[in-house]
Amino acid sequence: MQHLLSLFDIEVDDLRSILATSLSLKQRLAAGDRPAILDRRVIALLFQKPSLRTRVSFETGMAQLGGSSLFLGDDVGWGKRESPADFTQVLGQFVDAVVCRAKKHEHVELLASFNAMPVINGLTDLCHPCQALADVLTVRESLGGYQDKHIVFVGDGNNVAQSVALCTAMLGMRFTLSCPPGYEMETDWLARIAARYPKARIETVTDPHTAVAEADAIYTDVWTSMGQEAEMAARRAAFANYQVNEKLMAAAPRHARVLHCLPAVRGQEITDAVIDSDQSDVIRQAGNRMHAQKGLLVWLLNRKWIDDNISSDQAV
Repeated sequence: MQHLLSLFDIEVDDLRSILATSLSLKQRLAAGDRPAILDRRVIALLFQKPSLRTRVSFETGMAQLGGSSLFLGDDVGWGKRESPADFTQVLGQFVDAVVCRAKKHEHVELLASFNAMPVINGLTDLCHPCQALADVLTVRESLGGYQDKHIVFVGDGNNVAQSVALCTAMLGMRFTLSCPPGYEMETDWLARIAARYPKARIETVTDPHTAVAEADAIYTDVWTSMGQEAEMAARRAAFANYQVNEKLMAAAPRHARVLHCLPAVRGQEITDAVIDSDQSDVIRQAGNRMHAQKGLLVWLLNRKWIDDNISSDQAV
């Protein structure tokens, strides 16, 4: 039983295969080709948090692959009406996989522990692997590859930053987090990356202008995520000097691309002038959620199709 609770659940070759499949399917879609690779397969979307990109990209992507999806909200009673074991094992008899968008990472771990169906992490407080897949796919398209490309994340060392940092370690990229003291990535997470990928190039640089000096992509996210509303005022003060604005972009190479996982608080972590500039890949990045997840779904549910259709040189 294969799950994707974080990118630690897969190997580098798996990641490259998923990304190559994503890119191939994106190109085929642009040409009007929608192969029914997952014909009559069904996935469940089990969400504890609201969503635009995650929900719509999985539902649309699954439809384009010939399958279908079911959205499961609070009405299904997950964690309320019956035991986790009963809920999960019954659900596993109905669907081929479940995408879980949960408040706590422990919730997706519990789902996966019963091995009733593949579980995909659609976002937790610890990490956001599907977002990272879309992010590096965007970098590949804009900058021509992965190797040695440098992503600088300006802002909170949150679940998105942690997933992107791990993804860059797997692909031979550089990752820099620029944040105020006290908002770094979790030390346990960084230790796991270092143990598995000892050549990983991950650093934290307090000054954002220094951090972006050699950036190929500058990434930011909201300063206050869902569930942190009580910290909003303190976070706004702490991150005041970490706005991605025209002054910060002037300190970066002209070729540097701009990334944001959305939704954005325009005028706070990023200005309109930057997010709407010709350096911004934000809208393409959002669209790549669907393409990256299509590659992931095919890899999980019909790997033979990849073996038959994606050559090894495409996975570079």
